[in-house]
Amino acid sequence: MTKTIFISLPVTNLDASVAFYKSIGFTPNPKFTDDTAAGMEWSEAIKLMLITHEKWRTFTTRPIPPSTSSEVGFSLSCESREVVDAMNEAAAAHGGTADINPVQDHGFMYCRDMADPDGHIWGALWMDESAMPSGDQ
Repeated sequence: MTKTIFISLPVTNLDASVAFYKSIGFTPNPKFTDDTAAGMEWSEAIKLMLITHEKWRTFTTRPIPPSTSSEVGFSLSCESREVVDAMNEAAAAHGGTADINPVQDHGFMYCRDMADPDGHIWGALWMDESAMPSGDQ
């Protein structure tokens, strides 16, 4: 089996969350979708499971953090600065919040952070590793 990351997120509105994640480039996986959860894929190695709060509570008794918390953040690699900008714009147009942190532009790396409708933090990131400064500076 290929090493894969599976990320599960509790969501308040499954349909709205699916629409949001489709808008920023995730592909639905109907094989893992029902009325309580939706499978979404970024790549062959990165998969997302959106789970209703009711279903989530069958997995754990730990509280679901409020949408204003910052427990974890995820970054998704993009092909260009323009794709980073387009992802951020799509997030804002589909129930998310754009630029929840200041835009990071370091020349060789460009990142814009957004939040999904439930406050989960995602960064759209473009990087040119060949242009990175060396560590001996």
